[in-house]
This record gives sequence, C-alpha cells and structure tokens, in this order.
Amino acid sequence: MTDAVSFARALGDPTRWRIARLVLDDALCVCELADILEMPQSSVSSHVQIIRKAGLLESERCEKWTYFRLSAQARGLVETIARAFDDASSADACADRAKAVQRLARREQSCCPGPKALVSRISNPVTP
Repeated sequence: MTDAVSFARALGDPTRWRIARLVLDDALCVCELADILEMPQSSVSSHVQIIRKAGLLESERCEKWTYFRLSAQARGLVETIARAFDDASSADACADRAKAVQRLARREQSCCPGPKALVSRISNPVTP
C-alpha cells in the first residue's frame, strides 16, 4: 500500500468499496466483476485501476484475463472497516456476495479460465 490518503481515496467511492469487498476472498476478473455489479466493463476497469494503483490488489494474468484479489495487507484493514460499520450485513454486500457465488459457479462454462495462483482464500486459507 502506498499511504493512508491513497487507501482512503481508493476505497472512498461506493463502487470501489463494493469491488474491494468482492475481491476480499476470491480473485475475480473485470468481466466477472462487471457481471456481478451490473456495470460496463470499462467502468469497472477504471475503478479497479484506482484500487490497484493504491497498492491494494494482487493480480494474476491468465491468458488474456487478469484476476485481482485484495493484498494480504489491505485485507486486514478492509475486514476491520467492514466489521466496524457492520458492512457484511448490508443489503448491497449480501446481494453482491450472492451474485458472486452464482457467477463463480458458472466460471467453468464462461470465457474466463480462472486464476491458478490466486485461489480462493476461503477454500485455501493463507497461514501467517
């Protein structure tokens, strides 16, 4: 991460906050994020680049797709903020998570091959 101001700016937008919450546990590509958020890929890509430039994302390139997931350092901060504001139970967070689960279930039948190294933290937790 770069600094506190960059962190705050990167996540101070509602769409970028939603993206951060979505890539908290699962690595997703821009087309998957666009489907989940029901937004154009170009808009999602612009938001992802702001988060990436702030140093909050890990990425993995697979063929022509790039998958993004929150970095370990950013993950702890985002989880703390989400807990402090009870964000996980918000309607947007619940709806986004449900759409993400549905979209990931269709990954094998979609154009996205899925990441190899950035596997889900839920099914493959990182140990400190």
